[in-house]
Amino acid sequence: MARPKNEHPTPAELEVLKILWADGSLPVRDVMSRLNAESDQPRAYTSIMSLMNVMVDKQLLNREPHGRAYVYTAAHQPESTLGEMVSDLCQRAFSGSSSTLVTHLLEGVNPSGEELDQIRQAIEMYRKEQAAGDKP
Repeated sequence: MARPKNEHPTPAELEVLKILWADGSLPVRDVMSRLNAESDQPRAYTSIMSLMNVMVDKQLLNREPHGRAYVYTAAHQPESTLGEMVSDLCQRAFSGSSSTLVTHLLEGVNPSGEELDQIRQAIEMYRKEQAAGDKP
């Protein structure tokens, strides 16, 4: 039986996306070089090319011809992709409870004081945006 298509990026696809989000448009060879520089297990060109072509099919990447090769670009901004992944996780694993998700996150990650301050600022900014949206 064929494996169902996952609309969210797999761990390997996320690695590719992080490179393209940071560096913009790249051919397969450049993505492979960056992936292999960050890993002790080198990956073959054909494996990376196949992965990136699947990502085009999943609409995670865009592909444009450039000479004899293709150049790939992330189809969506990181905020959009990561936000969808977190929202899906919240729905599937925590029955839609954002407070339970955040509690598990804080317990599992043990953020620094600086990170907690950033989280508080993000919550405050979210509250202000919500309050501004409530006004006619």
